[in-house]
Amino acid sequence: MAAFRLAHLSDPHLPPLPATRLRDLAGKRAFGYLNWTRNRHKYHRRDVLDALVSDMQAQQPDHIAVTGDLVNLALDAEFNPARQWLEGVGDPTGVTVVPGNHDAYVRATRHRFVSHFGDYLRGDADGATTHFPFVRRRGPVALVGVSSAVPTPPLMATGWLGHAQLGALDTILGQLSREDAFRVLLVHHPLHSDGRAKRLTDSHQLLALLKRHGVELVLHGHDHIHSTMWFDGPGQKIPAIGVPSASALARKHYPAAAYNLFSIERDGNGWRCEQTVRGLGNHDGIREIKQIRLS
Repeated sequence: MAAFRLAHLSDPHLPPLPATRLRDLAGKRAFGYLNWTRNRHKYHRRDVLDALVSDMQAQQPDHIAVTGDLVNLALDAEFNPARQWLEGVGDPTGVTVVPGNHDAYVRATRHRFVSHFGDYLRGDADGATTHFPFVRRRGPVALVGVSSAVPTPPLMATGWLGHAQLGALDTILGQLSREDAFRVLLVHHPLHSDGRAKRLTDSHQLLALLKRHGVELVLHGHDHIHSTMWFDGPGQKIPAIGVPSASALARKHYPAAAYNLFSIERDGNGWRCEQTVRGLGNHDGIREIKQIRLS
């Protein structure tokens, strides 16, 4: 049987920012708007994002995971273009999405992500409803999506799962641990962060669940860097993989846009997982950066 190929990209921060009205820029959005107009618009580029997605689609992955921050300020006018972009990436059967903190930037529009992208984050057994966590089975892979996206005060970008999600996740991971599946947890925030303003505030509780039940892989975004961290599972270490922003030019310590492609297949009684990193080169477009065997 051929290996299952799972692609992962994150944080497209879909450019450009739409025209805004002064009344839309109250509170936290004012800080975000100034940051975008002074800095972020220089290195989040639509042509970069389009080139990355085109290269990813050319690899013909079996499924695509997008771990949040499709929009920037969660303005009403951002969601329809983001939906159109996502439909260009793939249909809801072939793409799974979880929200990022920018998708729930302010309380007024925190629920717009679910209403616009619900069919991309609806579990296989959930019918017409959308809730977190959800489970989607694709080939040998069980994708488990959680939402760490919550509105935060200005200058904060923390995430939070909450007791209800963690309780449901405890049950789901317990069930999946008894099934023959390669379990992939999708979350926007990394499971560990040195930055107090960007951390997942209840990560210690999530890590306790993973140590008890295990998964084979965690995919996240948020930090806009290549990242591999290893955490304790019930029998072996769990890799947690982060990826740069899918629309970014390189700047300072932030690398240029990239995505990951995971090749997953059975290996005896266990799993074999190999990671290929593809991203924007200096002068030669999208290219392979490296390959890594994770298990």
